[in-house]
Amino acid sequence: MSQTNFDIASLRTFVVGMELGSFAKAADRVGRSTSAVSAQIKKLEEQAGAPLFKKAGRNLALTDAGETMLRFARRLLDLNDEAAVAVRGPDLEGWIRLGLQEDFGEVMLPDVLGRFSRAHPKVRIEARVARNTELLERIDSNELDLALIWGDAALAAREVRVGVQHELIAEPRMCWIGSSTLPWNPEAGEPLPLVAFDRACLFFSAATAELDRANIRWRVAFTSPSLSGLWAAAAAGLGLTVRTQYGLPRAVCALDAHAAGLPELPSLPLSLMRASASCTPPVERLASIILESVRGGSASFERMAA
Repeated sequence: MSQTNFDIASLRTFVVGMELGSFAKAADRVGRSTSAVSAQIKKLEEQAGAPLFKKAGRNLALTDAGETMLRFARRLLDLNDEAAVAVRGPDLEGWIRLGLQEDFGEVMLPDVLGRFSRAHPKVRIEARVARNTELLERIDSNELDLALIWGDAALAAREVRVGVQHELIAEPRMCWIGSSTLPWNPEAGEPLPLVAFDRACLFFSAATAELDRANIRWRVAFTSPSLSGLWAAAAAGLGLTVRTQYGLPRAVCALDAHAAGLPELPSLPLSLMRASASCTPPVERLASIILESVRGGSASFERMAA
């Protein structure tokens, strides 16, 4: 039986089209006509031997085979691009100072930064995991080139100097997170135990506002200065915490709000802020990889919730 050799250019078009949400936009990005892009996608489906798309209202969604193809396509493209850089030699040099939320530390540091470092070994990265307030202060004082910020970046940008760019990159829905052993009996009138940071927090404020609106009593059962402390307390069944599904450890899970008798939670904007003076080729390249990773993760969470 002959082996199937997937075409890298077709895989790239496929990935770009899914990230942009349109193969017409992908045609512009990859520098091909729309008819050429259609031919690439058709060829990819023929090589896969299974349909990659299905109807979802007026739009197209990925089949199970399409989801699998997308995962492998990203991996193949990463290897292809790393091989190209390794053969030609590194073409980027310099420094990048990156600020991350705790939610992305365990996932993005080994994945995104690992990929970038392997492809561009002459670029040095300084990464800092911190809360919004500190990241905004460091962007303002030119101590960071890039920063992932929770909340409305347009509002946040008013707090920092002129020349800082901001881009909304995702709006993931907040969710109730805990274990299967939550000791809460709402029928007995018990307040809902919550696990929270020991400081002001956008997630906690949004969650308690929804609980108050639904007339559900609550209490703070555990506080911690770190996200890892919240995960540990939630896993131990001390209470529920609230985050998005980014960086969710296996010891806890996102709960079905309706089944748990809890109110649905709103979405929270996630933005990428960058200092205009720092828009160097290495910074722009890392920013594009971060956008790809975050938007890919956001899309997969939305499909899981659908």
